[in-house]
Amino acid sequence: MNIFKQLFPSRLVCTRVCTSYRASFSFFQFSSDASVQVHSQEQEVVIALGSNVGDRLSNFNEALSQMKESGIEIKRHACLYETEPAYVTDQPLFLNSAIRGITKLGPHELLSVLKKIEKEMGRTKGIRYGPRPIDLDILFYGKFRINSEILTVPHERIFERPFVMAPLVDLLGSDVDNDTVLCWHSFSKKGLLGSWEELGGESLIGKDGLRRVLPVNDRLWDWSKRTSVMGILNLTPDSFSDGGKFDSVGSAISRVRTMISEGTEIIDLGAQSTRPMATKISVEEELDRLIPVLEKILELPEIEGKLLSVDTFYSEVALEAIKKGAHIINDVSGGKLDSDMFRVVANLNVPYITMHMRGDPSTMQNSENLKYDDVCKEVGDELYDRVQTAELCGVPAWRIILDPGIGFSKKTEDNLEILMGIKRIRSEIGRKSLGVSRAPLLIGPSRKRFLGEICGRPSAVERDPGTVAAVTCAVLGGANVVRVHNVGDNADAVKLCDSLLDRVGRS
Repeated sequence: MNIFKQLFPSRLVCTRVCTSYRASFSFFQFSSDASVQVHSQEQEVVIALGSNVGDRLSNFNEALSQMKESGIEIKRHACLYETEPAYVTDQPLFLNSAIRGITKLGPHELLSVLKKIEKEMGRTKGIRYGPRPIDLDILFYGKFRINSEILTVPHERIFERPFVMAPLVDLLGSDVDNDTVLCWHSFSKKGLLGSWEELGGESLIGKDGLRRVLPVNDRLWDWSKRTSVMGILNLTPDSFSDGGKFDSVGSAISRVRTMISEGTEIIDLGAQSTRPMATKISVEEELDRLIPVLEKILELPEIEGKLLSVDTFYSEVALEAIKKGAHIINDVSGGKLDSDMFRVVANLNVPYITMHMRGDPSTMQNSENLKYDDVCKEVGDELYDRVQTAELCGVPAWRIILDPGIGFSKKTEDNLEILMGIKRIRSEIGRKSLGVSRAPLLIGPSRKRFLGEICGRPSAVERDPGTVAAVTCAVLGGANVVRVHNVGDNADAVKLCDSLLDRVGRS
């Protein structure tokens, strides 16, 4: 007999009360196996993804696209993991992740849809636990336990598999956001977070064949191993630090060569100034400054293995730059200054740096935008709001890089709080999404005004020693990328910080 029942937890695993839930269902049998089908209001679901055949990331993208077309509205994405195969070990490495979504499909309808996607993408029966282009499993369906001849929910063996539990936990917050999630926790005696900790939790990441990665260019970047240095290349006549110094192609190329020799891994090209009170230029003018330099940089032999980021809040500039060969979009507005940005980034399938800023460069330092009661909490909350909006537009969390926006809509004391409070910002984001809280985090204090105020250095070019100190604080506090003008000195500081962190163990 098929069993389909709603779970009412007998005891609470969280601090909230799981409210009683009632719904009316109509049941019908739709195939010879007499599977039970449910028709009701929308249900929240968790679906796991795995792939180890072909272009694994493209397989994920195709599966997500087909899920959306089949009546699954994706709300959240977990991080991306590269994992060693389980059970059958003589096969390629897997990519694993998971999504959290909403659907009106009944559980067996949903299963049928996922099996159809798998088949259309080339999956065959093959060896159990063997290679497959795509694997889609229902981990949770609403508040229900389901046991039928063809479907078991929660998915069997879920709590023994780190490659399933890691992305599953990413989809949760440390706070329980609704009664459905509370019921998911109750499926395990220790709650989902407790079960993850029992397996080893975060201590497993980077070990035992479980790497958290971000796809960029043709590689999977594990940002936990060491800090990356992003060198700034301003192609503007009016940037606060070096405006006009690199606005010719020749001077820009010379600067790129210097930064590469000094140890930069990412070069961030900016053709529009975002200093306080900067005048906004047009898309056309920004492209005229950017594209000739970008094209020449890509011709350099020494650019091999380096990443190119484009600092823009225009979606048209982002689109053209990626078409020309850039790898990352760095948006100081977090998508607020161009309503098409998230849609464009979603289609480009590239990493997206979303920064915290209130207002725009001309208004960000006004009194209203500088009001904070708790700057780390508010920056965390506001950053997460931007990420959530990006996810709903199709930008998966596994492509997001966070930037709390040092110097943007911040007073000196706010910048200091952020430098000292990186873990606090992550914690605040983690209350809503543990996955987003674990994203790479970029800090850009280089030559900013607050350093001049503290150190008595009115000229921006005199602030490099203060920048080194700020970078040191940020890296030891948990930053994964530092964005700087002076690459050489800061690259040395980063190497020392990474060595210290390796000795004490990174958290």
